[in-house]
Amino acid sequence: MTSVEQLAEDVVTRTRKHLSSGRASLARLMGSVVEVRSEGPWVIDADGRRYLDFGGYGVFILGHCHPAVVAAVQHQVATHPLATRTLLEPVIAEAAEALAAIAPPGLDHVHFVNSGTEATEAALKLARAHGHHRLITTVNGFHGKTLGSLSVTAKDTYQEPFQPLLPDVLAVPFGDAAAMEAAVAERGAQGCVIVEPIQGEGGVVIPPPGYLTAVARSCARHGAFLIIDEIQTGLGRLGSWWGVDDEGVVPDVLLVGKGLSGGIIPVAAMLVGEDRYGPFNRDPFLHSSTFGGSPLAGAAALAAVRAMSDEDIPRRAARLGEALISGVRARVAAHGGGLIHEVRGRGLLIGIEMAQQRHLGELALALIDRGVLVSHSLNASRVIRLTPPAILTEAQMAQFFHVFDDGLASLAAIA
Repeated sequence: MTSVEQLAEDVVTRTRKHLSSGRASLARLMGSVVEVRSEGPWVIDADGRRYLDFGGYGVFILGHCHPAVVAAVQHQVATHPLATRTLLEPVIAEAAEALAAIAPPGLDHVHFVNSGTEATEAALKLARAHGHHRLITTVNGFHGKTLGSLSVTAKDTYQEPFQPLLPDVLAVPFGDAAAMEAAVAERGAQGCVIVEPIQGEGGVVIPPPGYLTAVARSCARHGAFLIIDEIQTGLGRLGSWWGVDDEGVVPDVLLVGKGLSGGIIPVAAMLVGEDRYGPFNRDPFLHSSTFGGSPLAGAAALAAVRAMSDEDIPRRAARLGEALISGVRARVAAHGGGLIHEVRGRGLLIGIEMAQQRHLGELALALIDRGVLVSHSLNASRVIRLTPPAILTEAQMAQFFHVFDDGLASLAAIA
């Protein structure tokens, strides 16, 4: 057994014993590949093989180990990584200012947390502090897996083992403005809506034009609280800073995460206007976290936002996404036969929906075997998700298309 094979065996054994037997079994299915390094759009395994990362669940919009973010984090970890929470700390304040500067107008207050699901929890608590406790979510929406977030993640697979969850939660079809209006009207001023501009884990589901505007109007008409979850769609992923930009919607709360990390340090945030932030603004201990908003996280977020602005990441995502979507569609039309039902997306959030669920794993493994990492969709078992970084070169795009062609051909041969 080679040293690399021994390493893989050791990692699988430790994973099975101490982390998750299910994760270990999945690793076996995928060949027990161990990732040890990353840079730009690449992930490198223990054998030195390089994989184009078109997965990562939306985190790596800047790619891996972006030099500016790495430098900021290295400096911060060497000087003052965690704060006492007793004295003021400058880096997190500067990060908040930078994030507010690119936020939709009026969302000037930033509440930093460690993860997307914590951002959802903070938003649900803030809504409750204002008396909005009757929750409205969307079918197949995904907002996290902690208890409150799970209550509005409308998927039986994840909810049933943990019932009862938060009470009085209603799920309506995503993209159906009439169904949302009826739900908001029924719940009135006690209502709280949480919705994504595009459902990511739901399978890259894009609502009809004007949907977010209609939802915002329903909330305004009936006095309901509006939370828009941009944890996956925000910060340039869709080809604009925010998914709400096309319709000019400004919610009560905007949730941010994934790309805010710069691909390096876990960090997420809740963006809120002055009036709505009142309860948390007056009492900073009403909802707090030991590690949320640390100097280290602030350094990563600040450097990430600056890099996104300096490199015009939203524009690059729009350009690359258009080429990627059209290229994937062309290859599906030429080689996909009846294997793929639909290709859809916006910017660098792209879904490939298989005609049959059993073919998803086969295509995903074919792509990974050929050196491209992709993601599945937690709430849509037939959808492969592509969330590549906005730093791809033409040569790297060409490599992806070559692999995708070859993967489709291999799937067609066994289907």
